[in-house]
Amino acid sequence: MAKKHVSKVGFGLGIGALAAAAAGAYYLYGTASGGRQRKMIRGWALKIRGEVLERLEEMKVVNEKVYHQAVDAVAKKYRGVRSIDKKELDALVKDMKKHWGNIRKRIEGGSK
Repeated sequence: MAKKHVSKVGFGLGIGALAAAAAGAYYLYGTASGGRQRKMIRGWALKIRGEVLERLEEMKVVNEKVYHQAVDAVAKKYRGVRSIDKKELDALVKDMKKHWGNIRKRIEGGSK
C-alpha cells in the first residue's frame, strides 16, 4: 500500500495559492459593496492587487506581517507613477491592509 506524503513546501505553496484566491475573491465579491468596487476599480488598482496576489502565491507562509509587506512593496513601485493620485494609492493600500482579517478567515476556513 502506497503512502501519500505531502511536503511542507507543497503545503506552503497550496496555502499561498489559497490566500491569493481568497484575497482576490474578497476584493471583488466578498462585501456588500463588491459591485460598486468592481465598477470603481481603476486599471492601476487592479494591477496592484494582481501583483500582491502573485506575491502571495509565491510565498510558503502567509501571515499578516508578510501580507502587509507585500502590499507595501508593490505600492512603493507605483508611487513614482505620475498618473496615479497619491491619495488614491494611499487609500487603496489602507483598504487592502484592512481586509487582512477577512482574508485570514478564508484561508483558515479553506485549509481545514
